[in-house]
Formats: sequence, structure tokens, C-alpha cells
Amino acid sequence: MSLPPGPRMPRALQALGWTNRALPWLERCRERYGDAFTLRIRHWGDWVLLADPDDVKRIFVAGDKVGVALANPLLGPLLGPSSMMLSEEPDHMRRRRIVLPAFHGEAIANDAATITAVARREVAAWPAGEPFALWPRMQVLTLEVVMRVVFGERADEPRLDPLRRHLTELTGWLNQPRNIAALSFLGPEWVRHSPAYHRAMRPVEDEALAEVRRRRAEPIPDRLDVVSMLIAARREDGSPLGEEELRDELVTLLSDGPTSTSLAWAFERLLRNPETLARARAEIADDEGDAYLDAVVKETLRLRPPVPVVVRRLLEPMRIAGRDLPAGTIVAPCIHLLHRDPRYYPDPLRFRPERFLETPPGTYTWIPFGGGTRRCIAAPYAQLEMKRVLREVLAAVDLKPVDTRGERVSKAAISFSPGEKGLVMVG
Repeated sequence: MSLPPGPRMPRALQALGWTNRALPWLERCRERYGDAFTLRIRHWGDWVLLADPDDVKRIFVAGDKVGVALANPLLGPLLGPSSMMLSEEPDHMRRRRIVLPAFHGEAIANDAATITAVARREVAAWPAGEPFALWPRMQVLTLEVVMRVVFGERADEPRLDPLRRHLTELTGWLNQPRNIAALSFLGPEWVRHSPAYHRAMRPVEDEALAEVRRRRAEPIPDRLDVVSMLIAARREDGSPLGEEELRDELVTLLSDGPTSTSLAWAFERLLRNPETLARARAEIADDEGDAYLDAVVKETLRLRPPVPVVVRRLLEPMRIAGRDLPAGTIVAPCIHLLHRDPRYYPDPLRFRPERFLETPPGTYTWIPFGGGTRRCIAAPYAQLEMKRVLREVLAAVDLKPVDTRGERVSKAAISFSPGEKGLVMVG
């Protein structure tokens, strides 16, 4: 059993490459080693990168033969061991079933108007005639939406305002460049032992758990929000979830997710492609549905996925990429390379939403939300949220990019964001 070839430089240098130039480095590795190669990154371990759809399919359909692995060492200390994202089977599926109703079906339809109202209120606060960064404004917007999913009608109560403030402060701390660099070189233990991290995280935990304790003393509401679902959930022995488990699930849901980054990228790409922007606005003005906006969302997630890889751990030996890989191997279907492969996406660097009107996305060539049983539970919700926000913003204001050149890709704490944070002006 042997891993595919890959760069032979020391692990510390590979960590430097992953931190500073991850996406170009992935592209150079595929050019040299092909669709399967191994990275050996300090504090991250050995990863087998996969850029062939057949290999990706084997991972996604493997079921309980693969387990969770961290694509980002920050996630362990941030989310906690009981988080649905970090749980192995069968715990993962049990937790997934608890909150699934909040992100699918009728819940999505019910929340569509709420998303529009939140977007309308956010847009009304934007300054006219002066530059401002769109990504932080999208973080505010998506936080407000998820607060309503998690806390339901209680989200507007003033007692939750401190939680909003502390979540914003935590996001800001995590995205400070010096902290991103420290995490990459010092690993997750640095976060676990960082007094500054705990000062930012503790108020979030305290406020979230204070709301849980209040809710436990009240009757279960008719329309269940996520907090109510978690409080009502029972283990197989009939016991409720403990406070540490509730903490981990709430922090997982409330932490700054990739939707804000994807929205910032959607506007960044639209504003630099006038014909695409005009077509999106025409669809909105003519009230022709959202087929083109849906394609804009899919193309944004293809060209600018918030994370470049999906990471899994083999729990059993498996033959992948022509090699017999041992149990314990970390395998990483590479979103970035699949989404830019000209074999599946002609003219792959061009932002062209029309491609998704012509051909539906492939199950194993369009994977911004991962795949298999661990596919992002909020994927349908995130796409609806993006379309609703795009529709409201494009109908309400005339945004202009401050610089006509496209923004570079920058590594943030959780995702890959616009390098200038989506710098725009309201015209």
C-alpha cells in the first residue's frame, strides 16, 4: 500500500504553500502529478487529493467506510467534539435528522419572505456614494437569517442582541490575518490554549446556553425552531442532550458560515461581467422566475467555492486512483480542481452562468457542498438565501465595483473570500 506521489519539500514549507498560495499550488500539483497526489502538511497530516469524478464518487458513496476528518484545524476547537459536522456515524445521522426539518421543504418556503425582509433592511443601511466592503455586510445579513432559523420568533427579542454582538466579535477575531497565519503554523492546539480565543468564544457560549436554559423552562412552541428541536431531542435511552452537546450544535449553526462569502463573490463576479449583470436584472424586472439567478448562484459556487476540498478519513482499506489505500488515509476530493477542469467545464475560468442553463450540474463534478451522507445539510437553504438576497439587492440599488479588476482570492478562517472584501459603491 502506498500513497500517490506529491511534493517532496518539508512539511513546514508545504504548510506555507497551503497557507499563502493554496489554490495555485493545487493547480501546479495536478499539472505535475495528475488527478491524484499527496500533500504532507505540517499540523494537517497527509492528504490524498482527488480530482477525478470516479474517485470522488467512490468516496461519496462509501457510506460508513469513510469517516469525518477536518478540512481546517480550526474547526475542532471551534465547533466542539459533539458537533454534527464532526460526529461519526451513527451519531452524525441522528443529529442530522433532528435539525433537517429547519433547512428543507416547508421551512424553506416559510423563511423566503424573512430572508427578503432581512436583505431589504440591510440594503437600506448602506452608504451612498462612498466605498464600503460588501463581505462584512453579507456576514451581518446571513447572521440575522440564521438567528431566525435557530431562535425563531424570539430572534427579535433584545435579550439576544449580546449574542449577535459576541458572534460578530468572534468572527472578526478568527479572520484577523495574524490569527489565520498562527493557526496554520502552530496548529489547533494553539487555538485551544489561546487566551484571546477563549475571551472571544466564552461570551458566545454563555449567551447561547443562557437562552437554552430559558427555553427549557418554557413550553415547546407550536412552530419548532432549531433550539426547540434540540431541546426536544432524545437519545436512544430517552435522555435529553447535555449542555456541551447543545453548545456544540448551536456554535456550529451560528458560526460565520460560507454563505456570506459566496454572496460576496456572487456580487464581485456579477459587477465585473456587465452582460451577466444585465441579464440577471432583466429577469428580476420582468418577474420571470429565478432560473437565471439560480444559474448565477451555481456558477459562483463553481468558480469561487468557499472551500477548495472535502476531507474524509478511510475507515477501511479502499482502492482509489489505482492504488490500495490503507484504513486511516485522509482523502480529499478537490472541489477547486474539479470545478476548473476543462474536461467538464469548457472555458473554465470564465464566469458564464448560462452553462448551467444548458447542462445541469454533475453529481460528482459540481460539489461545493460536498456529497454523500455528509453533504452540507443547509445546501438548499443556502442557495435559496443567495437567490433572495441577489434579487433584493439588484432590484434596490445600483452597485459599482470600486476597482474594475477582479479581486484576488484570500484565505479567511473558514473560507476563501474576496481579497478586498468585496469593495463596492452604491451608485
